[in-house]
Amino acid sequence: MKSIYSEEIIEKIAEKIVEINYKLPDEVEKKIEEAYHREREKYSKKYLKVILENIKVAKENKIPICQDTGLPIIFVEIGLNVKIRFGKYKNFDEVINRGVEYGSRRGYLRNSVVSPIDRINTKTNTPAVIHYFLSEGDKFKITIVSKGFGSENVSKIRMLNPSEGKEGIEEFIIETVKKAGSLPCPPLFIGVGIGGSFEKSAILSKYALTKIGENTEYREWENRIIEKINDLKIGPGGFGGDITVLDLKIEIFPTHIAGLPVSVNICCWAHRMGSFEI
Repeated sequence: MKSIYSEEIIEKIAEKIVEINYKLPDEVEKKIEEAYHREREKYSKKYLKVILENIKVAKENKIPICQDTGLPIIFVEIGLNVKIRFGKYKNFDEVINRGVEYGSRRGYLRNSVVSPIDRINTKTNTPAVIHYFLSEGDKFKITIVSKGFGSENVSKIRMLNPSEGKEGIEEFIIETVKKAGSLPCPPLFIGVGIGGSFEKSAILSKYALTKIGENTEYREWENRIIEKINDLKIGPGGFGGDITVLDLKIEIFPTHIAGLPVSVNICCWAHRMGSFEI
């Protein structure tokens, strides 16, 4: 049985939430660099150059890459042979939120979390949105996505008719990106969740964003959808051009015979994400 103390988790979360706000994952930065070399439209290419300069300055000076430092989305994978020593904390959610709060203060991250109706700011960037996954053994892994809402607000979910199949799924994805236009600050990263139930497909689409840069079993289909989206010619910043989407990942889960839930989670070029294991 592996024992992990709450203070260690808090410190790791605090460190990571600061880091991902000034340093993008290597695979994300690589996708943007590749887009810069491939883009042919003059103003779109210039826009990508500014993005790359922004990435460089943020990394060198350890300052947030964007003023919207995002809503923390936390994926926790915990093995059955892991015991958490909570100490003075009541539960796992409290431990995670304390780490987010400490990191937000340490990194001078914008306080963006408010109550949904009266809009009162919590002033701690908490509570985070937390998803737990149980696994075997003693693995303990946390993945954090700091999700900006310019792109979150144009994400969509639809309950398709099963008869619409793959073609209907592709049409919905492309329609969602087309309607979003320049609002989510393209070029984009896109997560697609297919199957399960209404809420399961949404979680799958968010989880798919953690797989950016990886090779998956759906790579051929993903590439075909990417090509179709890029044919929209929305381009970087909405200036037109060749590159509207940098990468797209699909996650699939079995569903009911009468259903085909599909969620499209859109992320801007500043895809802030990072993981750690204890």
